[in-house]
Amino acid sequence: MKFNVNQNDLQQSLGYCQGVIEKRSTLPILSNVLLDASNSKLKIIATDLDLIFINEIKNVEILEEGKTTTTSSIMYDIIRKFKSGKKINFNQTSENKIHLESEKSIFNLNCISASEFPVTEENFSGSSFSLKSKELLKLLNKCKFSVSNDETRHYLSGIYMHQTKLDDKTYLTAAATDSHRMSISKVPLKDQITFNPIILPKKTIFQLVNLLEDYEGEVKISNEKSKIKFEMENSILVSKLIDGKFPNYIQVVPKDNKKRLEVDLKLFMDSVDRVASVSLDKKDSVKFILTKDKLNLSVNNTSSGDGNETINVSFDHELNISFNSRYLIDIASQLDGERIELYLNETGSPALIKDPSDFDSIYVVMPMKG
Repeated sequence: MKFNVNQNDLQQSLGYCQGVIEKRSTLPILSNVLLDASNSKLKIIATDLDLIFINEIKNVEILEEGKTTTTSSIMYDIIRKFKSGKKINFNQTSENKIHLESEKSIFNLNCISASEFPVTEENFSGSSFSLKSKELLKLLNKCKFSVSNDETRHYLSGIYMHQTKLDDKTYLTAAATDSHRMSISKVPLKDQITFNPIILPKKTIFQLVNLLEDYEGEVKISNEKSKIKFEMENSILVSKLIDGKFPNYIQVVPKDNKKRLEVDLKLFMDSVDRVASVSLDKKDSVKFILTKDKLNLSVNNTSSGDGNETINVSFDHELNISFNSRYLIDIASQLDGERIELYLNETGSPALIKDPSDFDSIYVVMPMKG
């Protein structure tokens, strides 16, 4: 195997692979990426057995076709330290050595035979549908921070994606909850699709977000039974799905929250962030004391002190309620417009948060005992 490749292209491809490969794998081959040079393309594959990532670099100068595997993290570390945009020459000198050089740098890396690499071409024979990359990215970003870290309830440790209907319109809807907060977001679909509800694992979500941030175009999505496949122009991601039943999240959305609090988004976010600074672990609750058109925010920490701030808001009631500051900042940082709306009820009732510039996304936050 012998080929020349551009440093930028290879660095980007190997960068994506870092998100798939497990740092402490029991199988040495899983620390490796498969390099397959043929038909003027370099195909790079990484897997942890639950997730398979395939990336193609086109227009590669191939002098001799072939395939091998080498340690992903070491090669990535070397490639990103080469000068940006330079040509890198690869030459497999023996079954267990690959030689690479760029300008005056020369490296010889150990290889393991490609035949030991555990990758199967995933055959998805069922139906598929396409979504714009920005729409899929929106669903993931609006929901990812609400995914649970609780290992005992594995069915909450992902984003639930399913098809919904409202007023004769069809949507792809995403929901996530850790039982303290919940995110729901949807994007309209042109037509009804054949798509079974799925729970997308956390690692897959973050890998997909990484890919979609650099990609503009259509994403083809196919799923069958326990796996899902995302196809982009030069990349494919195949993932196992979480086996479990996602709870009926609609029941949790508050129906009777009539007390509407509206405030400038940046002002609100900065104020919450400032008063929460007095709490080292950001676990302390931020207490809201609401009166007509005034919000007083305060945090009291027994070991470090207290902080409070008053801001002007639009509110027509009186209410005291407390929230986890981190949860509020997570939600606020995903809103698109210049305002934030909180619909409140009683001190112990969950809050419904809306973005006036995106009617397709809502959030629910449980209050804390303040």
